[in-house]
Order: sequence, then C-alpha cells, then structure tokens
Amino acid sequence: MIQNPFFPEIHGNFGFGCMRLPMKDGQVDYDQFCQMADAFIASGLNYFDTAHGYIGGQSETAIRDCVAGRHDRGEFLLTNKLTAPYFNSQEDIRPFFESQLKLCGVEYFDFYLMHAQDKNNYQKFKRCRAYETAWELKQEGKIRHFGLSFHDKAEVLDMILTEHPEVEIVQIQFNYVDYEDASVESRKVYEVCEKHGKPVIVMEPVKGGNLVNLPEEADKILRDLKGGSNASYALRFAASFPQMAMVLSGMSNMEQMEDNLSFMRDFEPLNPAEMEAVGKVCAIFRGLDMIPCTACRYCIEESQCPKGIRIPDMFSALNAHEAFHNWNTAYYYDNVLIGNGHGKASDCIRCGKCEKVCPQHLPIRELLKNVAKAFES
Repeated sequence: MIQNPFFPEIHGNFGFGCMRLPMKDGQVDYDQFCQMADAFIASGLNYFDTAHGYIGGQSETAIRDCVAGRHDRGEFLLTNKLTAPYFNSQEDIRPFFESQLKLCGVEYFDFYLMHAQDKNNYQKFKRCRAYETAWELKQEGKIRHFGLSFHDKAEVLDMILTEHPEVEIVQIQFNYVDYEDASVESRKVYEVCEKHGKPVIVMEPVKGGNLVNLPEEADKILRDLKGGSNASYALRFAASFPQMAMVLSGMSNMEQMEDNLSFMRDFEPLNPAEMEAVGKVCAIFRGLDMIPCTACRYCIEESQCPKGIRIPDMFSALNAHEAFHNWNTAYYYDNVLIGNGHGKASDCIRCGKCEKVCPQHLPIRELLKNVAKAFES
C-alpha cells in the first residue's frame, strides 16, 4: 500500500464514501455495511466520509452502529461536513456540530469540511462566520483537519482559498469525463488547488455510476484493454494526479468493495495505453449529450420536492433510454418511478427548490420536460 504523501494518518489513497450505502427496505443494510466496513479496515485502509444529509440522515447513524461502535477509534478516520440547510446563524453551528458527533458516535472528526461550497452558499458561510467557527473547533481538538468540498467554477475556488489560506484540504468533483467539461471545470479546479498547495480529495470519480455502465461502444474500448473493471479505470485516472490525497468511492455492495480493493489497495497509475483508451471513451460521451446527474439526491433529500418527483432516477432512466436504447426504461418509469406518492415529470410545479441545491447546477425544471416528452407522450 502506498504511503499517503499529505497526511500520514491516512492509509493509502482510497476512501469509503458513505452516501450510497447498501440498502434494504428503505433502510441501510447493517449486515452488509458491517461486512464491507470490516473488509475495508482489514485491507489496511481507514478513511470514511459522510455528511448529515446523506441517505436522509441514515449515513451518520450507520457509521455509529457499524464502524464507530465496532472498531477502536484508532482504526478509522472519519470526515463529516457543515451543510448549509442545517444552520442559519453562527450560534447554530456548534449545536449542530455536537449533534453530528453524537450521531456518529465519536468525540472528534479527523476532517471537517465546509460542504458544497459555491459562489452563493459561500456568502452564507461568510455571514455566519462558519470558517472561523470551524477553525475554533480545530483549535479545541474537536476537528483534526479543516477543509471544504466544492461545486463551482475555478475562479470561485481561487477566491475562497485566497480569503481562507487556513484551509488544509479541498474535496472536488473529478473524473475523466468532467476533466475538460466547461460546466464542471475539473481540470481548472484541480489546478487552483495546485496553485494554493492544497491536497485534493476526489468525489464522483465514477460520476454517480455513469462511468461503470458505459454505452456499448465505450464499454468495448475498455474491455479490449483486457485489464480491470470500468470502475478501475475511472478511479485510477482520478488517483493518477500528483496532488490527490484521496479518492472516494460510494460503494453499495460487497462486490463493488472487493473490486475497488483489488486495484486501489496496491494502486498503480494509468499507463499510456489506458490513458489513450479513456480519451476515446470521453469522445464518445461528448457525442451523447447525456444529463450529467451524479445521483447525489440533494434535489429530493434536501429540497423535499413538493410533488415527490424522483428526479435523479428519472434522469438516469432518460440517459439509459438515449444511450442504450433500453426498451424497459418506459416500463420502469410507469411502474416504479411514479405512483405511490411520487409524481410524474410533468407534475413539476417549477418551484425551483431542486435547482437551488443541485451541485451540478442543472436546469432541472427544463430537463424534466424532456423526461415527460420521452416517457409520457
């Protein structure tokens, strides 16, 4: 296992993202999550990542019951985040932070991030002196390292890091499809981190699963390499850059865990032939015009869509319909995605709550019109 060049307490460069845990009947599947957490720690790795809004609050309590309650504190590192909907003043931050410690069953966080920073919510964090409060918590020993997660243009990150040089680490969306994407600016954002000398944590290295379930032509390109899984090329691409301290993977079953461990436990950067193949896959994606939704589910878990529309699942169905020509996507839409309290895409009342919390800044209201056209006409 490689030595982490930025934080010696981190084992390796691969972390367990706890936003997409195994589920059973709407609840985290504790038996499977315990098995996965045990395998992760037994492999020598130790970094877990969560946030209060993940899985409707279940992520934190699952970590308490399946990780913190079953392993010595020295066996794992835990990252949590301060998220905008859960505070409205500086006075709200400490009580919320203390509630997170309790929910996770720990006395301190190894890393604590200002969550989903962009041009707009950064102003709220400034107004509430969130950065200053987090720094105070670090001085008190309740936070070991202080950072931020980011979803915006490179110039915005440059501004934040200039105003807050005390930030120790930055979490960014980074994958081979978004690397040169004008809306995400993964490369430019990464270069800002390099400019400021900040280690990087990668989120969405497989773009919410989109780089695992590839269109047939793209899938064949990677299969012809006769190497690892589609996920392996995506994660190894992200980890191949020198400023990367950590690549997170949101694993939701033991099969994914075992696959990820097989190539990240003893990590090797992509070789030139693999880089060339990834470039060809990118070219195919650029021609598909797919909705770049990562299924973070903020649009339905934090905004609470008044019509109960399953926005990420609908976008996934439309992408599958367009990219793979799946005959069963219409059946899935009619029989799984709508009904039982869940609205159709055409039920959208255009309130805009979803768009305010979307890290990808997607025009969700307009995209739902495309979903309705594809599946309701």
